[in-house]
Amino acid sequence: MLVVRCSLSEPAVPITAPRRPRHYRGDRYRIEDSVGYLMKLALSALRRRLDRQMTGHDLTGVQMLPLFMIGRGVCGTAAELARLNDIDAGATTRMLDRLEAKGLLKRARSAQDRRVVQLELTAAGRAIAEKIPYAIADTLNEALRDFSAAEVETLRGMLRRIVANTEGAA
Repeated sequence: MLVVRCSLSEPAVPITAPRRPRHYRGDRYRIEDSVGYLMKLALSALRRRLDRQMTGHDLTGVQMLPLFMIGRGVCGTAAELARLNDIDAGATTRMLDRLEAKGLLKRARSAQDRRVVQLELTAAGRAIAEKIPYAIADTLNEALRDFSAAEVETLRGMLRRIVANTEGAA
């Protein structure tokens, strides 16, 4: 606790850190008011919309993401892809098998470490990966259609704070 004294004749006044607000209580918790649940509903709605956007390419929104991430150089192995998307390794392997069967990506042993399998897009995979940012932009623009630019920036900032608060929690 920090104690502050303005002058020697005044008594010391303790300064305490402000209390953090408690937005939820277990005895009054309602899932329909949960920020986490609402974020999950929003993400699910975005994924369904992306699924509809990608049907012309015979892809789901879930299959689209690895193509996008590999194409942008965000990840290059199945392990990185699984970790970044919070998906178990088995599910990631099955999804990559489907993408490989569609001729959109290939696996290649790393020249530096033969134990590592690198993921590479084929020409067809690159062609689709180039279209993905447009599908994502259309989907997000539709979801945010009645938001002002300031509201979108506020939402981004709030979501970043949630991530930082959650990732930083012990």
